[in-house]
Amino acid sequence: MNLAPYLPVILFILVGVAVGVAPQVLGFLFGPRRPDAAKNSPYECGFEAFEDARMKFDVRYYLVAILFILFDLEIAFLFPWAVSLREIGAAGFWAMMLFLGILVVGFAYEWKKGALDWE
Repeated sequence: MNLAPYLPVILFILVGVAVGVAPQVLGFLFGPRRPDAAKNSPYECGFEAFEDARMKFDVRYYLVAILFILFDLEIAFLFPWAVSLREIGAAGFWAMMLFLGILVVGFAYEWKKGALDWE
């Protein structure tokens, strides 16, 4: 059984694990352990850092996250389309224009309903 063809895959996995784990280990070993008031203060989320985990908070956080994921995933379809545009021809072009039209209509609906407003 010859495992030589698998050597690049094994090296790729080892390097990937090292790149993911090494910064965390270095940060744990050499990072400061002196949290102050500014570090424990509410940052972008809007609620205190150490309170009851069952507290209620505004549904707008979820709404913004879902809308971001929705539009981010839909925009991700543009990359393979742009790469293969010459091969798919006019039919592929107009199919994507229909897709983008539906996306724009959805975006306009969200805007009109105030889903993108932050108070």
